[in-house]
Amino acid sequence: MTASRILIIDDEPDLVWALKHTLMDEGYDVMTAFNGVDGLALAQCHQPDLIVLDIVMPQMDGVQVCLALRRQIDLAAVPILFLSQRSTIEDRISGLDGGADDYLVKPFDFGELKARIRALLRRTSQHQLAHEPEPSVLIYEDLHLDVHTRIANIGSRAVILTPSEFDLLHYFLTHQREVCSSTRLLQEVFGYPVDLADRGLVRWHIMNLRHKIELDPNNPQYIRTVPRHGYILGGMVETSSDADTLLIP
Repeated sequence: MTASRILIIDDEPDLVWALKHTLMDEGYDVMTAFNGVDGLALAQCHQPDLIVLDIVMPQMDGVQVCLALRRQIDLAAVPILFLSQRSTIEDRISGLDGGADDYLVKPFDFGELKARIRALLRRTSQHQLAHEPEPSVLIYEDLHLDVHTRIANIGSRAVILTPSEFDLLHYFLTHQREVCSSTRLLQEVFGYPVDLADRGLVRWHIMNLRHKIELDPNNPQYIRTVPRHGYILGGMVETSSDADTLLIP
């Protein structure tokens, strides 16, 4: 089996050295770059399976690199894990809104980093190996998701989704009228084990998804919040309890 290729883009030489050797010890093929311009060029030339990307860098910051990657057809689906010393909610939202799949704040635990990388790569592999037939377009009311182009259409409006937004919307469309907890979404959509369950990751991706597909993100009509339960696409639903039925207004 060919080793997964990981591209590290960060302007801290000591951290890049440590990351490179840690991931090489795990059997990955690792490339490195110390600024966004060189990192983007390496990605275009060598097609990595995953990118670990710092946000604050000279010449071209991580968000700009991420946006550039998402605009390229052959790189748009590559999972991106942001690293940053910035830990505010606004910074995390900015990173995820730029198209990242996950976000780790420096300093971080290398064991957690490796676990998140495994989950992101496993998610990509599952998409590539999936052989079960499914409709080419998934539909809920006037919301359509083309599983081949990965574009969502709301009426006549087309929306480009990041990989994580696509995965979330795909999951909701194939589990309509089911309440999905944050923990369930972390495990079944993102592939994270329970001990890595950062529910904030789900909230940020759903918030970004709502801003793209909802007419009024503050009053969502598609992906609704069920207090103390999670999220739902649709109306009448069944919860995990056989006795509980919720009617979402």
